[in-house]
Amino acid sequence: MLNTAIIGGTGIYNPDALEERRDILQETQYGAVAITVGSYKGMELAFIPRHGAKHSVPPHLVNYRANILALYQLGVRNILATAAVGSLNYEFKPGHFVLVDQFLDFTKSRPSSFYEGGEQGVVHCDMTVPYCPSLRSALMEAAASLNYQVSNGGVYVCTEGPRFETAAEISVFKLLGGDVVGMTSVPEVCLARELGICYATVATITNFAAGISPNILTHSEVYEVMKNNTAAVRQLLLESTLLISAQETRCDCARILEEVKVKL
Repeated sequence: MLNTAIIGGTGIYNPDALEERRDILQETQYGAVAITVGSYKGMELAFIPRHGAKHSVPPHLVNYRANILALYQLGVRNILATAAVGSLNYEFKPGHFVLVDQFLDFTKSRPSSFYEGGEQGVVHCDMTVPYCPSLRSALMEAAASLNYQVSNGGVYVCTEGPRFETAAEISVFKLLGGDVVGMTSVPEVCLARELGICYATVATITNFAAGISPNILTHSEVYEVMKNNTAAVRQLLLESTLLISAQETRCDCARILEEVKVKL
């Protein structure tokens, strides 16, 4: 039964850890999505590299609606995602893992909903707790078994990209309570919630953000830190998938479906 998916961000492009892999081209009304399906210790999983297998898609051009809907159509109801982020919090140093629990949205031009009137109607989706506490609990349990240090909780500031932020922007984000800054969690988490899918993000700190870091920011720096942490992130995600079934009844993520009839 295909119930869980992993969306790999920067540095997480390869599904080699999965056995019996097969590639699927899932058609949606927003476009076709290439998905790899395989198994890990008997658990069937789907995998999508968010930026493409060769990091060819920038964050503001990712087809988020197609990705999330394609997974939903395959039966996925749990998504574990990765994200490379900059830190606004001195306690979150490069190489540290954070399970974010809230976000601040500073994106500008991305389609952020499946429901845009017409046949789909208008839906005002509750986002009080955007990142599933049950999935985060499974991730924390897996982290403990692997002896990984992971912080459970943090505010993700999502910017439009693909440029990095100015020092002034980072100062404002800190004042607003932001802990980490990235370019991909929104609208991905919002779209998952609209379809009643449980969603959690493992954010890897790759650098201190602009004005906090003493150096200019470079993509190569981000990639290098992610490269050094790829094996650990992959192991955390995979081990967490084995624990999800014991956690999945403890959240309200699917309650949005009580208010809407999915017509997608």
